Amino acid sequence: MRLLYLTDTHIRGTSPRSRTDDFPTAMRRKLEEVIQLAHDRQVDAVLHGGDFFDRPDLSPAVVREFASLFRRLKVPLYTIAGNHDIYGHNPDTVDRSMLGLLDAFGVIRLLRPGETVKLERGGVTVQLSGQPFHHELDKRDPGLDYAVSNVTGADFCVHMVHGMAVDRHLPEGVPHTLLDHLWFDSVDVLLTGHYHAGFPVQRREGRFIVNPGALARINNHPSEMRRQPQVALLTFAESVQVELIGLQCAAKGTDVLDRSYLEQAAYREEKLAAFVRQVRAAGEFQGIDVIDIIEEIARLEGIEEDVKYEAMRRIAIVQERLGTEGGRGR
Repeated sequence: MRLLYLTDTHIRGTSPRSRTDDFPTAMRRKLEEVIQLAHDRQVDAVLHGGDFFDRPDLSPAVVREFASLFRRLKVPLYTIAGNHDIYGHNPDTVDRSMLGLLDAFGVIRLLRPGETVKLERGGVTVQLSGQPFHHELDKRDPGLDYAVSNVTGADFCVHMVHGMAVDRHLPEGVPHTLLDHLWFDSVDVLLTGHYHAGFPVQRREGRFIVNPGALARINNHPSEMRRQPQVALLTFAESVQVELIGLQCAAKGTDVLDRSYLEQAAYREEKLAAFVRQVRAAGEFQGIDVIDIIEEIARLEGIEEDVKYEAMRRIAIVQERLGTEGGRGR
């Protein structure tokens, strides 16, 4: 049995500001290649890890165009809802979204929490399940979302989760779950999305954790400049094999991502750092209100509001770490 996995397509009708090309056309070409791959490799189903659309209320004209594209698939397309597919990060709203509409019309098959599907081919059976995005994902016991029981008696269990499963720590305040915490005996292949960068295929004692990275590149982070969109081919026989396949039609990141915006962001970060240094230096004078200093420097230097508030946030973090009581609380 073979399954083809992709994630985070973020289908939309316009191009993100970081893109210099026609994003909808580029995504359409990628999906056409994915469909051709599915037929060429004779897969039994295509799996999608969530963030199918870039927003839950996408234009019907755009949805119609891409729905007609997915109808070319000769095999079922199973997906879960990502945070961009639903309203207010609430998976209960999926039936009011465009993703729910495609499910109702039979274009895709939406996997809901607790639901399992048993696939069979050539004497091999696979239990398929999925966990859509929700508020508490990556904030509570990972076993509640990333683990699943083999209730169908299948040979293999494949579980899709639209969660922030990562191979390294993310900044404080960003909910995430390290891969080391996700090796559950009941899951043979854990498929994740949400984390656009993806990570190398993880393997331990015959089990796998796979995130090939987002099919869409919607920001111009340096890692996105280097990354080539790819999909994962899963083959099930006596054991599991995973192959990552890069898309031939995907242009180089440097050819489709706007570097000027990245350079502006770097300049903004440099300006912010200088601003924070000024505030820290001025704050060394006893009795001076740090918030007043920030407001005054921002006024004199013409600092933008978002930069000013970011400086306040960073200084508050430093104060908390030092155990001081800064700002207007004195």
